[in-house]
Amino acid sequence: MHRIAVEDYAAIIRGHLAALQTRPVELVPLALAAGRVTAVEVRSPIALPTFRNSQMDGFAVHASDLRSIPVRLPILGEIAAGAVDPAALPQGSAIAIMTGAPLPAGADAVVPVEDTRRTDGVVEILRGRDAGDYVREEGSDIAAGEVLLPAGLRLASRHLAALAAANLMDVAVRARVRVAVVSTGNELVAPGTPLTNGRLPDANGIAITAAVTAAGAEVVDVQLSGDDPARLGALLDRSIAAGAELILTSGGISMGAHEPVRQLLEPLGATVGTVDMQPGGPQAYARYRDVAVVCFPGNPVSSQLGFALFVAPPLRELAGMPPAVRRTLALAAPLQSTSGRRQFLRGRLTEDGGVATVAGPGSHLVAALAAADVLIDVPPEVIGLPVGATVDTVDL
Repeated sequence: MHRIAVEDYAAIIRGHLAALQTRPVELVPLALAAGRVTAVEVRSPIALPTFRNSQMDGFAVHASDLRSIPVRLPILGEIAAGAVDPAALPQGSAIAIMTGAPLPAGADAVVPVEDTRRTDGVVEILRGRDAGDYVREEGSDIAAGEVLLPAGLRLASRHLAALAAANLMDVAVRARVRVAVVSTGNELVAPGTPLTNGRLPDANGIAITAAVTAAGAEVVDVQLSGDDPARLGALLDRSIAAGAELILTSGGISMGAHEPVRQLLEPLGATVGTVDMQPGGPQAYARYRDVAVVCFPGNPVSSQLGFALFVAPPLRELAGMPPAVRRTLALAAPLQSTSGRRQFLRGRLTEDGGVATVAGPGSHLVAALAAADVLIDVPPEVIGLPVGATVDTVDL
């Protein structure tokens, strides 16, 4: 792969992941369905509300008894929420009723408590009401058999409330893409391990795992490999056995002597090369045992940019999530860049709605990435921009 434009490589990776587009259907309990995407439209099995009920705490009445106000009516009892088959309400009487309680046959209006005075088994109605006032009719929200939720909807709490109200226990959703994450490098140890000279905590395993989850996919395996290609192959086999449909690796694709990803995958047809961007130029992709593999550089900033630009967009689309926000913003401070290479500089939003760079372009500046809100997309021909110049940004 010769040096390739960012947009062209993004298109290549989208095509590389095209087989993931057809997602199987899973039936999941509502308690586990938040953030999932409906695979088919959902029709309500019941009408909502399922029965006529009171919208207010008050008194169920015949509206025709309220032609002359005020009027005094005997109270025949009380109907609480959860009551079953209350007795019919005779003309010329009232019954106390709670919000959500079923209306008795004959009653066609509810008078709120605040419009009444109650004394010794009699209620005085102080304001007239028409038939239907404060009555929730059966099916007035949705009729049985009507579409409750469309296909392709990412489920939020309000959608789950509607499903539960329709007496559904589970929902058919698209299966999430199953992803494995493998970091490579003899120098890496698990975060929290006492560090000796030359050892580094594995930031990529944690960061890429979190990024995959945020993009709506499911992480099924996370591994830390050294520089041995055979060991890496065994870990990829393990990831596939765990159900991975996509494997993301970091490190091991440069031109050095200890590049396990390149050494394992290049003989199998991997494409390894350079994308016209900084940080994150070295990139690669392959198929291993017919499973898609996308390979990022080892520096945490580079791997995060590679994921954000090339893998997150198709994963977010499969998860029913909107694309990352792209905005044009004004610079709040001068910007310096390197001529000849498209830069993705880390940027921080300012209080006045502008953006300023955070530190320099180095791929090792992971703390600077943590302090950033956006990536500033700087064309290769730009070496500097003044305050007030506009730049394209991608939200992190």
